[in-house]
Amino acid sequence: MKQDEKLVWVIYDIKDDKKRNRVAKECKNIGLYRVQKSAFLGSLNKNQIDELKLICQDIMDVAKDSIYIFQMCEEDFKKVILLGQAFDRQLVSDEVKAFFV
Repeated sequence: MKQDEKLVWVIYDIKDDKKRNRVAKECKNIGLYRVQKSAFLGSLNKNQIDELKLICQDIMDVAKDSIYIFQMCEEDFKKVILLGQAFDRQLVSDEVKAFFV
């Protein structure tokens, strides 16, 4: 992780399939890794976070959908507790697993 980057979780509940797929595509395009069907994780700088926020606002229906963008410092991230099958094994890449080493 670079000096100016923060660990970021993006978690969403979007009713419309097309909009949900667009948000997932944008998360991947900006460099996040899918960890669950509606959850992404990765390292982003402030500009990327702001860009993702604007893109998501344009895609979502604010009356029906919700998108959470959680920024975490590395110290707080190390306190994350994973229980059970924390990740969808088919979606998770080795890059994501490296965050938890």
